[in-house]
Amino acid sequence: MYDLLYNSWLKEKENTELQTLPKDFYTKLTEYVVEIRQKGRMLDRNSPKAKLISQELTRVKRLMEELAKLRFKKIIELASSTDSFGMDPLTPEEEKAVSELKTTFESFQSFLKGALRGKKPKVENSNASTNPTKKLLLRFLQEVPAIIGSDLKVYGPFSIEDVATLPIENAKVLMKHGVATKVEIA
Repeated sequence: MYDLLYNSWLKEKENTELQTLPKDFYTKLTEYVVEIRQKGRMLDRNSPKAKLISQELTRVKRLMEELAKLRFKKIIELASSTDSFGMDPLTPEEEKAVSELKTTFESFQSFLKGALRGKKPKVENSNASTNPTKKLLLRFLQEVPAIIGSDLKVYGPFSIEDVATLPIENAKVLMKHGVATKVEIA
């Protein structure tokens, strides 16, 4: 998996056009990160093998982040410069982001056209800004793979003793199953 990640990053960096990724690319990467973490968990942190695994995890995270940023910049350029472009190079996660970007660009274009015709812009309050999702701070007691929160954002994956803020609906379910506990802040 590391070779696929590295080669994908290298192709994306060397080419100006968006490169095609396997549809399950991010899912497989997430599984790979969990696998690396699990390998390192059973080792003495000071052992050479544990240090190598830690370095591998650091490199994988850095490559993942750089690849995602490179692709996102290209996607934004494509979405803002053309009315349509092929979705083949995109993963399902990126397709969702593109559809949300297109909605934003269309809204902006509509505002601009109206302003150029002398129409006063209307600003509608979205539910997200007037009613933010309530969240709870949790400490994880077990490993948990990445989950999609009630706010449709991806959270995790989580390791034992990780601390994270999640939507209250998801937090209640995790606490009910004994996977996490609420962190009280004094």
